[in-house]
Amino acid sequence: MTKIKSLADLRKMKDEVQSKIKLRENSDNSGQLVQIKVGMATCGIASGAKDTMKYFIEELEQEAIDAVVTQTGCMGFCYAEPTVEVILPNKEPVVFGHVGKEKVHEIIDAYIKRGELVDGIIPVNFKTIDD
Repeated sequence: MTKIKSLADLRKMKDEVQSKIKLRENSDNSGQLVQIKVGMATCGIASGAKDTMKYFIEELEQEAIDAVVTQTGCMGFCYAEPTVEVILPNKEPVVFGHVGKEKVHEIIDAYIKRGELVDGIIPVNFKTIDD
């Protein structure tokens, strides 16, 4: 952890922490924001999901993209951990597998910014039953 040597250092740290909290807890209007859910079950954490979540928070902040970044439990795709579900406003959720630092950049640049699909999507293999 960085040592705080002045009031300016403390203010800088406060601003950094507040912006990260905003990304994670901006849930009041989550339907209008990009939503990112990182699978943080045991297999996800063992595969690097904590770093993946950190990369998303840092990159979204750097790109000034308003988003909600949260963690979730098991998504059932242990073979593809770390897994991330991305929901763009008014779009169906998309789950990406094997999401490391480079894939985070690709998801943000291509999918979130431009709406272009990228490699690594885990296909939906089930249908819901309508009443």
